[in-house]
Amino acid sequence: MTRPYELLVTASDLQEAEVLLTAGADAILIGNDRFGMRLPGSFTLDETKEAVKLAKNHHAKVYVSMNNIMTNELLPEIPDYVRGLKEARVDGVEFNDPSVLRAVREIAPEIKLHWNAEMTSTNYSTSNYWGRKGASRVVLARELNMDEITEMVPMLEVEAQVQIHGMTNIYHSKRQLVASYMQQQGRPVEGDLGLQRGLFLIEAERRDEKFPIYEDVNGTHIMSSEDICIMEDLHLLMNAGVHSFKIEGILKSTAYNEAVVKAYRKAIDAYTVDPLNYEFDESWLAEVREMQDPERELSFGFFYKEQVY
Repeated sequence: MTRPYELLVTASDLQEAEVLLTAGADAILIGNDRFGMRLPGSFTLDETKEAVKLAKNHHAKVYVSMNNIMTNELLPEIPDYVRGLKEARVDGVEFNDPSVLRAVREIAPEIKLHWNAEMTSTNYSTSNYWGRKGASRVVLARELNMDEITEMVPMLEVEAQVQIHGMTNIYHSKRQLVASYMQQQGRPVEGDLGLQRGLFLIEAERRDEKFPIYEDVNGTHIMSSEDICIMEDLHLLMNAGVHSFKIEGILKSTAYNEAVVKAYRKAIDAYTVDPLNYEFDESWLAEVREMQDPERELSFGFFYKEQVY
């Protein structure tokens, strides 16, 4: 059965993908660190094939992130990777660089293209431009507020995707900033500085907030100190016509992500059955709140912040 609203979640490996699909996800987002950025785990092409098989067993879809900063060095590798995704029979590719769009359209036109330009996907005109170039979906900027999203969606000629839960990236650098800092402090760089290290930043002015930081092959990433949670007003986004709702699972346990998927599945299904009489049920979030890191607040993110441009 095709659902009118898609519940999309990131997956770190095949085991987590199976858990999240069983919990009720309609689609999973995966990728390889060579071509995607800020992924909870890196999938080989063979693992991508297995992920597609898992998803098909659950009547779900697999999207692959190719949102990395594409350098001249990477360009020759894109066609072969796209051929691998074609062979794996993935459903869609997230892109921000025209080189990816061109490769997918030439090599695997059956794969859907989702335009994800991070914080710059802020208006319907540019989104529709990429739609006319071949994209079928726009991933809306996390910095948009609720009014901007709900007013923009009816003007779109493509599907809209919105992040509804989890942390967001607030800073990225291609440089290895943590390693450089440690070296300048005369401290040896021991072990991996990646996702599993558990590093964070604290600002002098806001010592009660912790900003996760990690390094990988794509540089340094600093993440938000809070987690988005818009379930209370999810119905406003569904009523506006948003098609896909993303749960960002990076730096979260599989058990936590499973609880989040189950919670949003209940909300989406309840609205789908009877939108006119839909009411948010606080109990849907009970398990999520129990598992929430007490040092990380569940917040509305930018959804109710007035933007000043």
